[in-house]
Amino acid sequence: MRCKRIVVALLLSSLLAACSSVPYAQRLQQRQQTYGAAAGAPVQSFRLILGSIYSWEPLSDTQLVVYTQPTRAYLLDVWPCSNLTFANGIGLTSFADQVQVGFDKVFTGRGYVPCMIKQIRPVDLARFKLEREAQRHVDRLQRERDAAPQPAGGH
Repeated sequence: MRCKRIVVALLLSSLLAACSSVPYAQRLQQRQQTYGAAAGAPVQSFRLILGSIYSWEPLSDTQLVVYTQPTRAYLLDVWPCSNLTFANGIGLTSFADQVQVGFDKVFTGRGYVPCMIKQIRPVDLARFKLEREAQRHVDRLQRERDAAPQPAGGH
C-alpha cells in the first residue's frame, strides 16, 4: 500500500513538472530562434581567449552558445549531447587555443560521451540584442482622461 502511494506521488510530481516546463520549453525555443537569426555564416574555427570560456548557454541537446568574451559569442551545433541542457559546466577541446569543426568536442561531465562539434557560427551580438528587444515589444495605448480612476472620497 505504501509503495503504491509513493508511485502515485512520483507520477503526480512528474506530471506537474511536465506542465511547468512548457513555458521553459517555449522560452528555450525562442532563445534558439533569436540566436539563430543573429548567427552569421558557418566558420571552421574560433579562438579561445586565454584558453577559457567566458560564458555559455545550452539551447537544446544539439545546440549551445559559447561566449569567449562578453562581446564575442559562437553558436555551436553538436551531435546529440546527453547531458548538455542539464550540465553545470562544460569543457571544450582545442589545439593552440583554436576550436575546430569536426575535430573538437564539448564535454558535459564525467561519465558522459563528449559531443563532436558539427558547425560553428559567429553571433552578431548587436543583432541578437535587437532581435531580443523585438520579441519584448509591448503595445502602449494612451489612456483617455475620462477613463482615469477617481480619487477616493469623490473629489
